Amino acid sequence: MQLIAVADRPISEFALFAKNLFDRAAALIGLAVFSPVLLICAIGISVTSPGPVFFRQKRVGYMGREFDIIKFRTMEQKFCGSDAPTSRNDRRIFKFGGLLRKTSLDELPQLINVLIGDMSLVGPRPHMLGQMVGERSFFDAVDDYANRHRVKPGITGWAQVNGWRGPTETMEQIERRVEHDIYYIENWSPMLDLAILVRTLFQGFFGKNAF
Repeated sequence: MQLIAVADRPISEFALFAKNLFDRAAALIGLAVFSPVLLICAIGISVTSPGPVFFRQKRVGYMGREFDIIKFRTMEQKFCGSDAPTSRNDRRIFKFGGLLRKTSLDELPQLINVLIGDMSLVGPRPHMLGQMVGERSFFDAVDDYANRHRVKPGITGWAQVNGWRGPTETMEQIERRVEHDIYYIENWSPMLDLAILVRTLFQGFFGKNAF
């Protein structure tokens, strides 16, 4: 009987253990190192916009499982239940929140997601549930889309450091992002993770698509 491999495990058991161990250790260190920055951000949000400091939203993670992503709140509280994607010059964002987005500091609380095991430092960025491009869901629009969930989602990724960060309003944007995500999964190595983290430090936090 001929057998066809539908999807191979992209990372070996030992490598996966090592990656998870590194992720959690780095997240713990990162939370300690950035604790003054986290505190300043929290105070800034509390002073400039009534409501909670953190924002939680359902995202699709490893093997299609849902989890709550944690970010600093950057929108006025009354808009936080909206599933509408953020756009440039979005009026729902308060001024200090806009600064957090521009510098990507709103992403720092995701270190908590890494620490508890929902995310990795590096991997495909997690999308909102049922996200659409035009009138089609991401799952329907791109054939390989589900393969992104063969690894944990990441705070940063190969797509992001190659310029495919930000909105996914066109087919090209989601296709190129998935293309880069699949490349990362199929070519994963510790050195690739390290290269992505270094590039993120120098170019990934700022840019025209950080809004």
